[in-house]
Amino acid sequence: MPKYFMPVGNTDFREIRETGLYYIDKTMLIDQLVNQSRAKVTLFTRPRRFGKSLNMSMLQHFFDIREDSKALFEGLQVFENKTLCTEWMNQYPTILVSFKDVESNSFESAFKRIRTEISKLYERYDYLYKNNSKLSELQKKLFEKILMRESDEEDLKESLVLLTQLMYEYYGKHIILLIDEYDVPMAKGDANGYYREITDIMRSMYGKSLKDNPYIKIAVLTGCLRIAEESIFTGLNNLSVKTITDTDYDECFGFTNEEMNKLLADTELLHKHTVFKEWYDGYVFGDKEVYCPWDVLNYVDALQKEPDALPINYWANTSGNDAIKRFLESRFDVSADFEKLLGGGFVEKIINPDITYGDLTKDETNLWSVLYMTGYLTILPGSLPKSKSCENDDMRGKFDVPFKLKFPNMEIKRLFEKTIAVWFKERILADDRTELFAALWSGDAVQLANIISRYLRSTISYHDYSEQFYHAFLTGLFSGVGNVSVRSNREVGEGRADVIVKNEYTNQAVVIELKITDSPAKAAAKCDEALRQIEDKGYAVPLSEDEGYDVTVYGAVFYKKRCFIKKREFDENQTCKGSLGILRDGFLGMKE
Repeated sequence: MPKYFMPVGNTDFREIRETGLYYIDKTMLIDQLVNQSRAKVTLFTRPRRFGKSLNMSMLQHFFDIREDSKALFEGLQVFENKTLCTEWMNQYPTILVSFKDVESNSFESAFKRIRTEISKLYERYDYLYKNNSKLSELQKKLFEKILMRESDEEDLKESLVLLTQLMYEYYGKHIILLIDEYDVPMAKGDANGYYREITDIMRSMYGKSLKDNPYIKIAVLTGCLRIAEESIFTGLNNLSVKTITDTDYDECFGFTNEEMNKLLADTELLHKHTVFKEWYDGYVFGDKEVYCPWDVLNYVDALQKEPDALPINYWANTSGNDAIKRFLESRFDVSADFEKLLGGGFVEKIINPDITYGDLTKDETNLWSVLYMTGYLTILPGSLPKSKSCENDDMRGKFDVPFKLKFPNMEIKRLFEKTIAVWFKERILADDRTELFAALWSGDAVQLANIISRYLRSTISYHDYSEQFYHAFLTGLFSGVGNVSVRSNREVGEGRADVIVKNEYTNQAVVIELKITDSPAKAAAKCDEALRQIEDKGYAVPLSEDEGYDVTVYGAVFYKKRCFIKKREFDENQTCKGSLGILRDGFLGMKE
């Protein structure tokens, strides 16, 4: 039995504390929020799975006037501040609403989900409606419609501000309003084609409840991005936006090195520290380097059940990877940048923390900013640029020097490799490869080399041009066509042929042995070496003698994104015919 149970997937602070699940103390957030910031509205933007929802639950249980939370916070950092606890703990009516589950493919479905979330919120406070003689008839009707899930768009726009008003009138105290994952509806709307419709609803809902709302004491919002140009926050006084570039609150989301060391010591997993660091560390928030909590808790849980469990990609499995796919499908040429990142390097890019979902693909800066703000990239430790100091709202928070961006860890690198591989395979399958196969079957080595090189230039290398990369590349290039089968590294003759392509319809077969070279000048000799290996190992013999195929063999040599090819053909007596190719126009072809 494990010594500690991990709260995997549990974001309810009360349940975690009451059932003794492992909890890393983030209650310092409360002191910073009420004593150091003193902003009326605070927006925290962090990548998904970094503890936003759990922190919001923690805030709710601390502030909520309907609870007695002393036992939940005993032993935690905030409990040491007696004055703070006396003035704020369970002293204010508190509303927590989350939009994290509003993930829909259509506007109609998204609208229904929002209506359901607001209805469930109203159910928790139905005592404000029952036996309340102070409610006007209009308020009663609106409350009933929202409660019964009969609300229309205009009703939803009024829903939060009405609830704050009724709670203020009921308790005679200002309200703590907590809105978790505020931008999920807009993000999903942008990805699925209903961005403007959903933004109109959310803009009005947030604007009415946050801007000049006399019933609010403090409001806190969380999300992945700050939405700048949709006017959601325009005119909102005393708004404090805390992104991953800010140094305050930098320890409140994610696990710091000190917290990780304690967790691994408590669970007797310190011997796995290097694996955790390689796979799940590397994010930089402000001046702090942090681990992804979701990954850490999942892997600790797995190791306690199976000590030999290998690290896997937990973070990516919780959501789609639309941001990467958008980048790959955009009009911007990012292949060189991605190859540099996949090779372990960094790129330097201007970042704009204020991003508009509807304009992500209009500017390459927006795309890099999204990858950074949502956790796919991070900065080199100690390289955070200073933002501009400006009184103009349009310029505040902008950075006039590039960020040095890299992959935070192995998990994200592997995610990019997988996503890019799938993307390229889909592109190949959708492409008309008639010209490619015509060259392959006809033995036109010059044309074949040119076409393969063209495909190479349009993809992204993520194995540093290793033989493994080219094996996968060629296999994918010749796959997915009717009557054609492709085999890689299959036993044949006296060894393993790199790539074998068969055409059942025309009774043709091709054997390709590939090599890599560190110089184009060596390509011809390397092609000869590949062809000799095919002949020495007898790769073509079983295909011809046993299976009756007409066989062509190619020696293919790769140098970065260039392909060089020579071919040989065999007659029915397995006698080589045709001479070795010569270098022609930069590629190797058959000399007639």
